[in-house]
Amino acid sequence: MKRIIATENAPKAVAAYSQAVEMNGMLFISGQVPLDPATGKLVDGGIEEQTLQVMKNIGAILEAAGYSYADVVKSTCFLNDIANFKAMNDVYGQFYPENKPARSAFAVKDLPLGALVEIETIAMK
Repeated sequence: MKRIIATENAPKAVAAYSQAVEMNGMLFISGQVPLDPATGKLVDGGIEEQTLQVMKNIGAILEAAGYSYADVVKSTCFLNDIANFKAMNDVYGQFYPENKPARSAFAVKDLPLGALVEIETIAMK
């Protein structure tokens, strides 16, 4: 059975998507941009601060669904500039000290609201 996940501790979905969808022991988290859930605005700072906020948003959704970072099996990272890869990776890696998930990363032309990074995540139980 499909279960829609929504939490006030992560940015609200602002278009035709859910924060996450769980089905058959798999959790699919929509791409998260660095919005502060309290203000709905992009966080101040550069790629490190934005990646940290994205990872916090992902953590809030994982928690709301009853998952943790340890359950993450795949992430896809979108960067507005591939030159930001190392700095993004340094922050991202802090959330996966062991048993890192599979991952891909791409430079894209633009991200919503002028964000520097967006990350989507899949977790499994």
